[in-house]
Amino acid sequence: MRKLVVPLALAASSFLTGAAVAQQAAAPAPSPVTGNMTLASEYRFRGIDQTAGKPAIQGGFDYSHASGVYLGNWNSNVNQNAGYPGGSIEMDFYGGWKKAFGDFGLDLGAIYYYYPGTDASFLGNPHSTKTNSGTVHNAEFYVGGSWKFLSVKWFHALSDYFSVPDTSGTDYFDFSATYDVGGGLGVVGHVGKLKVKGYSDADYTDYKLGVTKDITGWVLGAAYVGTNAKGNCPFNATTSPYCFVNPAGMSQRDAGRSTIVLSVGKTF
Repeated sequence: MRKLVVPLALAASSFLTGAAVAQQAAAPAPSPVTGNMTLASEYRFRGIDQTAGKPAIQGGFDYSHASGVYLGNWNSNVNQNAGYPGGSIEMDFYGGWKKAFGDFGLDLGAIYYYYPGTDASFLGNPHSTKTNSGTVHNAEFYVGGSWKFLSVKWFHALSDYFSVPDTSGTDYFDFSATYDVGGGLGVVGHVGKLKVKGYSDADYTDYKLGVTKDITGWVLGAAYVGTNAKGNCPFNATTSPYCFVNPAGMSQRDAGRSTIVLSVGKTF
């Protein structure tokens, strides 16, 4: 899932004076709809490799209302070996309400992850005899809070977590910091914790430390990403559930291994 990014340059709008204020007042109101596009060296979701180490093309749109209500869609290519048998596309649909109260912020919403063309019956849980059918999907609600450049968000799965049987009620906790250094340069940090209901072997912590640079609207990023997920190959459903194997069993990959992710994106 995409993480919403607020361009650092927007902070400058708070200091407009004189003629600049008059020009801003006379200008048409900004559109409530924005689009975004990103090219990344690979796609990591909650620290886990989604594209088998290959590049990802990502994009979507967002609608925001003055009341704080927002809606959006985001999409990315994925690899079927990352838990999406027969699929190659992730489509996210989300909506909620967010509001700022001085230095504090509140964000309430829900998100639905959908993977067209996938077959959930191939996914299993060694602690369950249940088999799911249909396409792979996941529905979560979230509650988030922020203070200045710090934020925390709790996600709770309303369905089986990405269609893995008997995992409804899974929780993910996101602790993040985004600091504006100035001159379009930013520093980002993140620690996340996944607690999988009914499948504790799949619990893990992920982390990220990176920098961003806004160059005339294009945001360049570089981040070190890692986890302590059980991914040492060969695959075992309890001792190494994050060793992803292709359907033919010809290759295996530790999906939680540490790496550096490079990206370039733009909001328009």
